[in-house]
Parts: sequence; C-alpha cells; structure tokens
Amino acid sequence: MEQAGCVAAGFALSSQPALARPGDDRPLYGISLAQWSLNTMFKAKGGDLDHLDFARTSREEFDIDHIEYSSQMFQDKAGDKKYLGEMLKRQQSEGVTALLIMVDAEGDLGDPDRAAREKAVENHYKWAEAAKLLGCHSLRVNAASKGSWDEQLELAADGLRQLTEFGAELGINTIVENHGGLSSNGKWLAAVIKKVDHPRSGTLPDFGNFVINHETGEEYDRYQGVMELMPYAKAVSAKSMEFDESGNEIHTDFRKMMRLVVVDGRYRDYVGIEFERDKHPKFEGVRLTKTLLERIRDELS
Repeated sequence: MEQAGCVAAGFALSSQPALARPGDDRPLYGISLAQWSLNTMFKAKGGDLDHLDFARTSREEFDIDHIEYSSQMFQDKAGDKKYLGEMLKRQQSEGVTALLIMVDAEGDLGDPDRAAREKAVENHYKWAEAAKLLGCHSLRVNAASKGSWDEQLELAADGLRQLTEFGAELGINTIVENHGGLSSNGKWLAAVIKKVDHPRSGTLPDFGNFVINHETGEEYDRYQGVMELMPYAKAVSAKSMEFDESGNEIHTDFRKMMRLVVVDGRYRDYVGIEFERDKHPKFEGVRLTKTLLERIRDELS
C-alpha cells in the first residue's frame, strides 16, 4: 500500500511485510512517536503544550519524524479543515509524517443497539477524513461491545466492517488495538478481524493493554496476545512504563516482544513509542524507550 511518506522512507505498509533483503541498508523497522506518550503535557489534558506543536516537539526533542496522533488532543477539531490544514502545514515544515490517528470516545463500534452502533460508526467518519487529509495510512479504533463471546464478536465485526468500508473509499485502513474487555483477548480480536475479512482491516498490537477486567485483575498473556495479533498488524505500539538501571523495561521483555514482532511476525513497518505512567518524566520515558528499541534493532539486525 502506498500511503503518504512511507514508501519514500522505505517501509511497505502491509499486514505481513517482506523480510529485508541481504545487503539492504534500510533499518529493520522504523520508530515513531505516539502522541499519548506526552498526553498530560498537552493543553487538552491540563498541560501547557499546544497540540499544533507536537510535530515540532517530536522532531526537535527526540529526532523522530513519524508520529501518531491521539484524537483526545484535538477532539473538537476533527471537522475543522482550517485547523487540520495548519496541522499538515506544521508537519510538512518539520519534515514529519503522520502515520495514524488513535480515536477514542466516539461510541462503541460493537454496541448491541443497532442505532447506537451505526451512530458510533458515523462518528468515526470525520476522523477517517481527517486521517486522509493529514496523510495517515490508518485510523486506530476500539472494538468495545457487550454480551457473550460470540455476540460481541458478531457485533464488533459488524461495526468494524461498516467503518472499514467507509475508510477504504478514502484509502484509509481501520485498525483495532487491544484496549480492554474482550479486545484484550488476542484470540477473540483475531477472530473479529477474520470475520471482518477486508484488506483494509487489521490490528495494532499494544505490548501492555492486555487487562481484560480491571476489577478482577484478569489479564491475557501479552506475548501470546501479540503473537496472535501480528498476522493482521498494520502498526505496533511499544508500550513502556518503567525502566531499570540498565535501560530495560521492567514490565515487558522488549527483546522477546520484538522477536515476536520482527522475526516471527515478519513486520518491517514503524513501531510506535507509547510511554505511560509517571515513573520517569515524559521526555525521559520517550528517550529511554527509543534507546531500547534502537538497541534491540541493532541486535536483531
């Protein structure tokens, strides 16, 4: 798929990218920055950083030229063409490419009520159009639903299929992150994507979002989950929270995870830094994650 900015950078956006050829001097995978890594620093979350300065911040502070937006940082601007145009202008002036928009708070795509489900689908249309304008390849959404395993599978697949077909007309992928409830069960989410059965549908495996029930503490095995979601991955989130003195993430074995992504999953696209928690200052957390991903990339190469 030839989305803006990525072919020139040497990364083919597909669910199962080809292995690098011997002698190929391109990086094994690219490193991007998810805006959520700095979420509390933005004005939308009570901070001082202007959303329009995200591209510049990514470039100047971290030397990262591929970014992933969060809808929560410009929730009321999705349909504002002037504002989106200014975002694009800022990206281009910094030499930065937007890969995707992570969309939240627009309704459940697997809502049991048909009218509510269709409204949720329609609520995402403006974000797909915004993603197109900003040069993104994907819209990251959630697969929230209610009911039994099978009921939720059918409902989520129905909503996702509708949205995927809309996005496909724009050249935009609709990809689902493991993000709580049954979507944090790798087997279930993989079954949903199979049910949607569309080349523009896929997953965004997140290293850390495998808590199925926060009240009971039920958690899916993160390594098994990523393994199950990688065949459909069009993006990956390297969730990080805390690092030891050697620069290793203490909650996730990044080396094991990146082998699942790159070696077993044959993935060659961008891996997004998504730093969470306050164990380290935000900028430090992003830098620690980037350094770890670069070190592992060198080891795997």
